Amino acid sequence: MVTVKARIETHQDHTPLVPIVIPGLDEVREFAANLHAAGKAWEGEAFGWPAEYAPEEPEPPLDSKMTFTPADFCIGESGIWFFSLAWEHGRNAEPVEFLDDRNIVR
Repeated sequence: MVTVKARIETHQDHTPLVPIVIPGLDEVREFAANLHAAGKAWEGEAFGWPAEYAPEEPEPPLDSKMTFTPADFCIGESGIWFFSLAWEHGRNAEPVEFLDDRNIVR
């Protein structure tokens, strides 16, 4: 884990910087992989951030050309720090990753 600062958007003339703790992505990947191996829906807090896991479903998402709904995991808060994994290529394939850390100041 690393402590960094994040820009928090406001409607004022300044943008405050707030210190936050970001977990290492390898730790998060391992946590998500364990949830994925168990295959059960989960929602809670991980590494101090809201997180959730949804297992694969045999039905496709609405208005999608996919043949199933992929399992997915997400952690964080949109606009601050957010990381997600989606097993779009099947349960046993490597997940697709998305990281939104554009407001993190290093």
